[in-house]
Order: sequence, then structure tokens, then C-alpha cells
Amino acid sequence: MCRLFGFRSVIPSQVHRSLLDADNALGQKSAEHPDGWGVAYYAGGVPHLMRSPAKALNDQLFHRLSGLVASETVIAHVRKATYGEISVLNCHPFQYGRYTFAHNGDVPNFKENRALLLQEIAPSLRRMIFGETDSEVLFYLFLSRLSQYGSLTLPLGADALAEALEFTDARVRELTERDEEPAKLTMLVTDGTNMVASQGGPELYYSTYKARCSDRDHCPHLRAECEAPSETGFVNHLLISSEPLHGENLWTALEPGETIGVDGSMRLLRQMKPQHRSRQLAVV
Repeated sequence: MCRLFGFRSVIPSQVHRSLLDADNALGQKSAEHPDGWGVAYYAGGVPHLMRSPAKALNDQLFHRLSGLVASETVIAHVRKATYGEISVLNCHPFQYGRYTFAHNGDVPNFKENRALLLQEIAPSLRRMIFGETDSEVLFYLFLSRLSQYGSLTLPLGADALAEALEFTDARVRELTERDEEPAKLTMLVTDGTNMVASQGGPELYYSTYKARCSDRDHCPHLRAECEAPSETGFVNHLLISSEPLHGENLWTALEPGETIGVDGSMRLLRQMKPQHRSRQLAVV
């Protein structure tokens, strides 16, 4: 399995500790997940993406980037290959326009089901798939669904992202699952403003507050929800991780089928996937 990490905050913050220094940091986990890494961060609303097929822990570029990045929105990933060769084209996160995406898990019998899944993707998006992974196909299936809410050049809202992830999960399971081999579809996506993740089998945790913020004495953005569960429905930051990162943040495990996210106003979204039959995607 791969490992992923997401960060969304009201202020630009460094993520060096989450990527390198903390226990269970993503870079540390690359010892067990050595087949490439990627970091997407947003500056001025624009995603900047760096990927490499090298092991993150041994890659000076990963160390340098982790120390330099300060952003309101970050997605990072370390890969353990299941489908596709060790190549930069197969490294996460994947990007299309303002959207970046990472996946932990696998689609069962993907080689046999790839053509079937590709038929579900809008032709204008299908031609943008350059790698060999099931994860990239999931991303473009997600985008095909999301495009029904409006132009992909726009931020379409956390609710739309959540529904498109839920649809992708349900549709892939409908097309590929067998009783003895369930799909593993934990996914994370952002447009730089909204960020949403869904627990599709592989474990996923989130944190919105700390036991005590080490910056509390001088941070101008300190709020009650920084050090306790939010009573307003709004948070100052959201961290998403395949495993809890040891430190100040307090972590909660998501249940299978559960979605977590924030919108542009940092309103927290947490919901279970609706138990309804998947609807056929209209391919345009």
C-alpha cells in the first residue's frame, strides 16, 4: 500500500515536520514505500507539482522541497507500486488544471478491467492519461463526474468533490469488485481551496486541532478550535494522513466509507457515503 498526506490551513505553513521529522512522517515511510514520491503545493491558487521515481528518504530533492514548502494547501504521497513500472509518470499526486489527487489502494484485476473503466471517462479527459496506474484512471473518472457540476477551470465546492469521490468509489466497485477481492479506494483531492478525502478501505486519519499549539503565544490566527473540537463547524486547519503523525495534533480514524474535508471557508465536512446504487456516468 502507498501512503498519503494532505494539509489545508487558513495560513501558509511549513510541512517539513509532517513530511520528514515526525514519527510516521511520509519520508520515513518511504523506506517501506520506495517506488517514488510526489508533492503538490499551491501558491497564488496555482498548483506546483514535483514528482520523482526515487525513494523519498534518500532523495535530496525531497528533503530540500520539504524544507522550503510553505503553503495553505499541500498533498504528498509515497508509492509502493502495484500496477505500472517505477516511473515519474506513475507517481502521485496527479494533476489536471487546478485539481491534484492521490490514492492509496488498488483496483482488483485492474489489467482486465482497465478498458472497461476507461469507457467511463469523458473522451476529452481520457486522452490526458499518460501513465499505467489504476490511480490515474480513478482520478480521471473522478474528474469526469465532477465536470457534471460545471467547468473544471472553476472551484466547484467541497460538496461536489465529496459526491464525485463517492460516485467514483461506488462505480469502480460496481464494475470491478468480486466477493473475494474488494477494491481499496482511499482517495484525496484538492483544488487548492477545497480539500476532500474518502476512506475506501486503507486506513485514513484526520486532525483539526492540537493538544496545545506551540505557536499560541504569538499566532494572530489562534482560535478556540485550534486546541479543541470545533463548536462552530469551522476549523483553522485540516490534516489528513494514512497514519497518525506523533506530535501536537490529535487524530481521529475515519470509518470505511466515510468522507472528510473542508471548503473554501474552512467549514468542516464529515459524512458517510450514501448507500445507494451507483448511477451511470454520462460520458461527454
